[in-house]
Amino acid sequence: MCREHRTPSAPESSAPGTARVTSDSPPPTALREPSTAGRCRLHCPCKPAEARRAVERAVADRCRATGISCDRESVADALLVASELTTNAILHGGGVTDFRVDVEEPGVRVSVSDRSDALPVTGEPVDPHGRRRVGGHGWPIVCRLAHDVRITGLASGGKCITAVVPLS
Repeated sequence: MCREHRTPSAPESSAPGTARVTSDSPPPTALREPSTAGRCRLHCPCKPAEARRAVERAVADRCRATGISCDRESVADALLVASELTTNAILHGGGVTDFRVDVEEPGVRVSVSDRSDALPVTGEPVDPHGRRRVGGHGWPIVCRLAHDVRITGLASGGKCITAVVPLS
């Protein structure tokens, strides 16, 4: 777990500016729900690129609806966090079971659920023989870019990791 973010659970949100992906959703295509600003919906299993597109759409819709421009670097941070959480769920968590994006104050809340109960860990950058390891950078990136990171165990098994990335 991030040392900076030792919080027990992630709040659920049903506010406008939400994108949600579930494994029970219909066929794999991206849908837009134009009546709600900052909201889009994808279908699981999702790939990191799909997660990034969902964040881009949700932020663009919210910025358009509110007339407020979003800082490009902050949006890039949110895209990277969504990509890293999704990649980690696929590589280490048994796949993405739910994905949600909420764009509201104080920024972009990205929630990714997977099938594993194991908590994320930061690995050593070198192995016991002093050789640099490939990978292992995603979780530290999430911890560094997010303002708040929460991990919630799910009743059905697995976990949900929620990270809030400020937009300013």
